[in-house]
Parts: sequence; structure tokens; C-alpha cells
Amino acid sequence: MIPERPPGLDLPRLTDWFTRAVPAVMGDLSARLVTGGKSNLTYEVSDGRNTWIVRRPPLGHVLATAHDMAREFRLMSALRDTGVPVPRTYALCRDESVLGAPFYVMERVAGTPYRQAAELAALGPQRTRLISRGLVDTLAVLHDVDPAAVGLADFGRAEGFLARQVGRWKKQLDASHSRDLPAADELHARLAADVPPDSASGIVHGDYRLDNVLVDGSDRLAAVIDWEMATLGDTLTDLALLVLYQRLGAMLGGSFADASSAPGFLDEAGILTRYTDRSARDLSRFGFYLGLASFKLAAILEGIHYRGLHGQTVGPGFEHIGDAIHPLLDAGLSALKERT
Repeated sequence: MIPERPPGLDLPRLTDWFTRAVPAVMGDLSARLVTGGKSNLTYEVSDGRNTWIVRRPPLGHVLATAHDMAREFRLMSALRDTGVPVPRTYALCRDESVLGAPFYVMERVAGTPYRQAAELAALGPQRTRLISRGLVDTLAVLHDVDPAAVGLADFGRAEGFLARQVGRWKKQLDASHSRDLPAADELHARLAADVPPDSASGIVHGDYRLDNVLVDGSDRLAAVIDWEMATLGDTLTDLALLVLYQRLGAMLGGSFADASSAPGFLDEAGILTRYTDRSARDLSRFGFYLGLASFKLAAILEGIHYRGLHGQTVGPGFEHIGDAIHPLLDAGLSALKERT
């Protein structure tokens, strides 16, 4: 595997810890950075026979409360025996002297994180529809998990979740300030002025979309991944973000993840109907949730844009991240007019 020493991973230091913490290591380790991630860094680590996944925070500028490896590790470990497919977790390292930040090791699950419409188009509309149904069904299953029953009763504070989210993402946006964004200020003001009562609470993934799941060769969801923003809260925020990603894919096309534009993929109405049939949640204020999803994603992308400006990102695809924020904020303002 090449390169032997990918950025953010000191292989000799990792090897010393890895051979003591992870079972069944059979030889010298090699590693490579898994491309495509724009937040936490993900690596494949192999001894020539077995392959594992290592996850660590990004290099450089890291926002407070973000990129908590211990929370991600705990969440996936807790969901192991539920109906939500997750990778098996092996070990968590809190010792920052190893890689410069906490990290964890998990199973490498065989599967594809579909991102582009062309990838799904090659499968045909029937298989694509099956995948999109599975995506929605798995989200409903996640939201039906009782946090207390899996040891996650203290994983977050569900009460007042929506109001705190509005405040949190404003702080995150301010922490990555590099330019004036009047539309962000307007969107925040409108959200803060009209926060609805929280809907049903449960486990929130925080970034649920097709390229954050792995689909196996039988078109079934093999694993839900990238749990770095998971918490307890209003589960409709996950549904809104899923719908927002679909809208952005249609607006921005190939410059964004547009897999949901593939023939056969459930349209927005189909996603909402399939989800509510399985969860019976009230969507009467869904416009607010879409506006909040837009604001949240804008804050995340602005953080990535900030790190890009300061040379603190690793991997391709960061050059135009900042450009996507403007249509995103416009979409959020428009969404507040929907069912609010």
C-alpha cells in the first residue's frame, strides 16, 4: 500500500500501539489515506492479510466539540446489537502522543459509498430504488432505537435541542470566520426568532446521506459510517439534512454529491412518505428543519473552507468548497417559507 506514511499518521508510532491494542495482527503494517473525506481523516491499515480502518480528527484548526473520536467510538459500539448496521469497533486510543490526537480502530466493511448519479445509473433504476428505500428505512430504524436501552441515555441532552443547534452552528460559523456572509446572518436571525417545539427525540446521526453508508453487492446497507456528529435530539433534523442533500445534488449537479438524481431514486415526496409511514412524525414545521439543515451545513463547509485557506486540509476536492455556501444559504432562506 502507498504511501507508507500518509499525512496525519505516523506509521512507526501507530505500529507500536496497534500491535498491543488490536488482536490478530500478523505482520508489518502499511497504510493509506482513504480519499473523499473533508472532515475526520480515515485510513486503511493492513498487515498484508487483514485490513482495518483508523479514524482521527483533521489536522490543524479543529472547532470545539467537533471531531470527538471517543463519542463516535462509543456510539458505534452501542449500536452493534441493534437493527442499525455499523462496523465492529476494536480499540480507542486517547493517548495523543501516538498520532497527535485521539483515534480509534474499526472493522473495514466491504461496500460502496455511492456519491454520484452516474454510479447508481450504472446499476439501473430498480436497484437504485432498492438502495434509496434502504437508506430511508435504516434512518427510521435508527430513530426508533431507545438510547437508554443501548447505554446512551447520557449521550446528549434532547430537551431544547433545536434552540441549542441554532446557537451552536452560529458559534461554529463565527469560529471559522474569514469573510462576511450576510445571508448567513439573516438565516440565523430568522431561525433564532422562530424555533418550534422539539419533535420526538432519539439518536441523531448528524450527517446522514448516501455516501455516509456502505452498500453491499446485494444493494443492502452494510454499514452506516461517519458518526462524528451523532447525539441525542430531534430526529427530524436527520431527515431534513437528507432532503437538503438531495436538493443540493439537483441544484449543483456533478460538483456536489448528486446520487439522488439517478433514475429510480426516491424523490423528495417519496422519501418523506416512506419515512413518516415508519415513524409517524409530524412534518408540519419541516421548513424550519430544512432551514436549520442549510445553516448547519454552511457552518461545516465554512470550517472546511477556512482550513483550506490555511493549508490544513488533506486530499483533493477542497478548492471550491467555499463556493457552495452561497446557494446553500439561499436554499435555507427559501426553505423557511415552506410549511412554517
